[in-house]
Amino acid sequence: MRLKANKTWSQRQLAIKLRAGKAEAPGFLSWERQRLLIHAAKTALAAGLCWWIAARFGLHDGYWGAISAIIVLQSNMGATVTASRDRFLGTLIGTVLGFSFSLFGVLPWNYILAVLAAVIVCGLLGLRSSSRLAGVTITIIMLVHASGPRWDLALVRVVEVVLGIVVALAVTTLVFPDRARLRLRDGLSQEFLVLGAFFDAILQGFRGAPAENLPALRDDALAMLRGNNQLLEAARNEPSGGPGWREGLSTLSQFGRSIFDALVALEFSVKDTSEYGYARQLEPALGQLTGDIRTGFNHVAGRIHEWRFNVEPPMSLEEDIAQLEARMTEVRPTGLEFSQTEILRAYAVQLHLKQIARLLRASRVETSGAVGEEEE
Repeated sequence: MRLKANKTWSQRQLAIKLRAGKAEAPGFLSWERQRLLIHAAKTALAAGLCWWIAARFGLHDGYWGAISAIIVLQSNMGATVTASRDRFLGTLIGTVLGFSFSLFGVLPWNYILAVLAAVIVCGLLGLRSSSRLAGVTITIIMLVHASGPRWDLALVRVVEVVLGIVVALAVTTLVFPDRARLRLRDGLSQEFLVLGAFFDAILQGFRGAPAENLPALRDDALAMLRGNNQLLEAARNEPSGGPGWREGLSTLSQFGRSIFDALVALEFSVKDTSEYGYARQLEPALGQLTGDIRTGFNHVAGRIHEWRFNVEPPMSLEEDIAQLEARMTEVRPTGLEFSQTEILRAYAVQLHLKQIARLLRASRVETSGAVGEEEE
């Protein structure tokens, strides 16, 4: 297990190097492609099992169970649970309304009213993702020509959907289970590495020519934030996996968004920089703080990967901040030699660096408290 985790960690770091053009792409069966093949195999297995079980129990339209299994089986357990819930509730609401509205009125008016009612009911119950599934179920019950009473058709549809959901949940739980909380942990560790690379690119633009990959790194960071937010929603539907998992993951996700906002603010403050003279007077304190912030991103990423946060980093960001503030006080009398714009930019950079440093430190400390660790 440790060997596999270390391999995943090295692949995550490799992704950052690929973006910076420092490494070659991995082989054909990369980690993501392996996951894709496993998900494809699990989907095919679930669909085949549904069809076989339906045939064994004489469900002539058992393909609806296979369709349900294909729809709800997602790439991880939490997302599968969410999709299964939406599918079941949508089918149940659609079945009740489809059967009820089929008892009075004539087509197409009762059908139109049934779909309208389904969308409204799902919306009022906070089940917007289920509204389309309810509409599909109503369409099948009211418009598909089949022999026998409508209630029999409605009941069979519910049974078939439940069959697909049960099989999908069994497959995602028992066959190469992929838990959203573990993917989120790896995603958050990679997120902090990407944020660190974004930070480096911003500072490169402040001290010289803007980094060519700055827009790409910003887009990567934003995409990771969105993807990890989706994983967080899925992870909330899984077993917690231990004390403080949900709280810790939520805390880290919140800090990731806050740090990204602070980095964007830093990017705007150094945009179109052409004068660096006043900021150069802040060395070596400025360089010490920026270097330790860079180390801080890697440190937090490592703590997330190992899920152990009560380990002090090899530097003190608060001491760096104090040294930078003292240095700014020392060079303040020289401000008359520089333009007002240059001085204001240096102060803005200082404020943003302090915010980023404190957010990094707080992300580790507060997560340690959230997961119930004791300080060493």
